[in-house]
Amino acid sequence: MTVRRTMAGFLATGLLASAAALVPTLPAQAAGAAATGTGALPFGSATTVGLHNTYDPAAFPYLAQGLDTGTGMIELDVWTDIITKEWKVSHSNPLGNANNCTAASTPAQLYSGGANKNLENCLDDIRVWLGAHPGAGPLVVKLELKAGFSANHGMGPTQLDSLIAAHLGSAVLRPADLLAKPGGGAYTSVDEAVRAGNWPSRSALAGKVLLYAIPGTVEEGNPFDTLHTDVEYGRHLRDLAAAGRVGDAQLFPAVHGAAGGDPRSAYTGSDAGIRPWFVVFDGDAAAYTGGIDTAWYDRSHYLLVMTDAQNVAPAISATDPTADQARARTTQLAAAHASIVSSDWRRLPEVQSLVLPRG
Repeated sequence: MTVRRTMAGFLATGLLASAAALVPTLPAQAAGAAATGTGALPFGSATTVGLHNTYDPAAFPYLAQGLDTGTGMIELDVWTDIITKEWKVSHSNPLGNANNCTAASTPAQLYSGGANKNLENCLDDIRVWLGAHPGAGPLVVKLELKAGFSANHGMGPTQLDSLIAAHLGSAVLRPADLLAKPGGGAYTSVDEAVRAGNWPSRSALAGKVLLYAIPGTVEEGNPFDTLHTDVEYGRHLRDLAAAGRVGDAQLFPAVHGAAGGDPRSAYTGSDAGIRPWFVVFDGDAAAYTGGIDTAWYDRSHYLLVMTDAQNVAPAISATDPTADQARARTTQLAAAHASIVSSDWRRLPEVQSLVLPRG
């Protein structure tokens, strides 16, 4: 029987000098792409760098400062607070916020005011920052649903879709946006679209956000939770498509954990039908480079997020490697077919803003 969890949830001209002092002059992601000629690459044919737990105040006083590094991916940890019906952002507090998001509606407000806001404010910060950096992106936003959805308490995939649509709007690259065939007609699934090479170019995706979700650590460790985020959102996406409402979906579900072969084969029985809706894969870099055929992901144009990049032998610092070390590791994992090389290299904007050809 299915058991649902019940556990709860650039700078613009004229900024204040005090706010500007908080943010160094850093290379923009789009400028990096232009400099290396990677703007014409399809989104699935490039390798970028990502930041783990970007929302953490210990990483950046403000989320916008993480975005200022030019990173290709940020991560937000999300809890469903079923008491207040709020989507909380923190590492370990299911009932409170502990993050660097502000209630910004202008670029100046991204670097001032109180933090510790809900998920919608974090998304607002992203939208406002992108509005001040029209050439930036595409940006990937990784959502770790720490304890999973709580659909039986009104905090499921449908409600998360609505929240994202309300706060990011047309900036979202949705699964439905990949389905239209260039010559007319439509692909039947995101798998078919991606395998046909239907990713837009990076330059065409300037200002866009792709969000994907993974099961959280609490969820995966809960023996009473038999409906994890990947399956729950995969079913949601499949069912929306069957109902002619795939445009409602704002997220891509991700297969979590490195595994050989096609890891979607783990979805069996009645869930075998969700497999064509998974084109994002997220797992440990050391595991992916330990014998798994990662070229398969590249040939299929799937997105492959390699986490904890520092642990690939020979290991380097998780937080403060030299720029040369981090750049070499990124180049190594790009050759190993990573789409995103994720780490905690917060002080290396020259690495965070890298865009390399994949493979």
